[in-house]
Amino acid sequence: MRKKIAAGNWKMNTTLQEGTQLITDILTNLEADPPRQDAGEMLIIFAPPFITLKDAVELTRGNGQVKIAAQNCHTEEKGAFTGEISVPMIKSTGAEYVIIGHSERRAYFNESYEMLAKKVDVTLKHGLSPIFCCGEKLEIREKNEHFNLVKEQIESSLFHLDAEAFSKVVIAYEPVWAIGTGVTASPEQAQEMHAFIRKLIAEKYGMPAAEETTILYGGSVNAKNASELFAQKDVDGGLVGGASLKAGDFAVIVNSFQ
Repeated sequence: MRKKIAAGNWKMNTTLQEGTQLITDILTNLEADPPRQDAGEMLIIFAPPFITLKDAVELTRGNGQVKIAAQNCHTEEKGAFTGEISVPMIKSTGAEYVIIGHSERRAYFNESYEMLAKKVDVTLKHGLSPIFCCGEKLEIREKNEHFNLVKEQIESSLFHLDAEAFSKVVIAYEPVWAIGTGVTASPEQAQEMHAFIRKLIAEKYGMPAAEETTILYGGSVNAKNASELFAQKDVDGGLVGGASLKAGDFAVIVNSFQ
C-alpha cells in the first residue's frame, strides 16, 4: 500500500529561528488535532532551507510520522564546488529525502535531464529517497503537449533505474502554471495527469510497482482545496509551497486525507 504524504517545501524562506518555531507550531497544531492516519499510512515531510535541516531532525526525532527533506543536492559527493551541498552532507543531518527537479531549479538554474538523473542516482546511492518533480508550463499545456513533456521528464531522469531503486522514488507533479499564481489545476486535471504518470510507471515496471508509487500534486495546494485534491484516486498527497509556511494551514492540509 503506497503512503500518502503531506510535504511542505519552504523554498528560500525562514531564518533558522523562524524555521524551528514554524516546526514547533505545526507540531503543536497536530498534537491538538492528530492525523487520522498512522505512520504506516501517511507521512509528513518538512523541506526547510539547508541551515535548518539538523535542527528540524532534532525537533522531530521520535516522531515516526515526520520526515525531513533537503530542497536540492549536488551531483557530486564532494569537491571544489563552492556553495553547493552534497548528499553525504544532507544525510549527515539525519534528513531522509531530497527534492530533485523542482520547476524553479529547472527554470532558474538550467538543470538538465542528465543532471537530474545524476542527482537521483547519488541520492539513492546514499540511502535517501528522491522526491522527483515534473510538470509543464502554461504554453505547453495550451499546445496539448503536457503529457508528452511529463513523459519525457520522467523517462529521461528516472527510467534508467532498476525496479528496486525506482521503488524508493516519490514523484511530484507540479503544473508550473499553478505554482505561486493562486491558480490550481482542477481535481479532474490533477487526477488525469496522475493517472497518466501511474500508467507510464506500469508500462515500465509493472502494475504492482505503479500501485506502490506515491504521486503528489504540487500546484498551489492550500487548506481550502487540499481535501478535494487528495480525494482523487491517484493523488497521494501534496508538495505544498506557500501554505506550508502557515502552521495552522499546513496542519489542516495534513488532516485533509480521507
